[in-house]
Amino acid sequence: MATFHFDFVGPERTLYSGEVQAVQLPGTEGEMTVLPKHAPVLTTLKVGVITVTETSGSGKRIYVQGGFADIGPDSVIVLAERAAPIEEVNPAMLDKEIEQTELDRDATTDLAKREQLNAHIVQLQEAKKVLDF
Repeated sequence: MATFHFDFVGPERTLYSGEVQAVQLPGTEGEMTVLPKHAPVLTTLKVGVITVTETSGSGKRIYVQGGFADIGPDSVIVLAERAAPIEEVNPAMLDKEIEQTELDRDATTDLAKREQLNAHIVQLQEAKKVLDF
């Protein structure tokens, strides 16, 4: 099967770089699966899981909190705001982030900021569901 190059860069380290058959992304407009020869697209990412298919039956899952993906016919580059291998993510980590975001929301009187923080809380709760926590 045809492959393309996939680079996943988090703020602290490169989490993945190599040839893959497919990548599933949690786009803000909806889930999308990228295959070789995909039309060029630039999309933003929401909180969720990126699934990388290296070969049929083998791959990796990476937790992502926002960012964007630059998709081309021969490569995909993801630049994430925050990310971690799925093995490093646990319910306590997400609960702590939800709690901190709720505190930040409750401490501000800026309605636009409150709305943004509410949306982030919803995304974190959705991530817990996706990860079966």
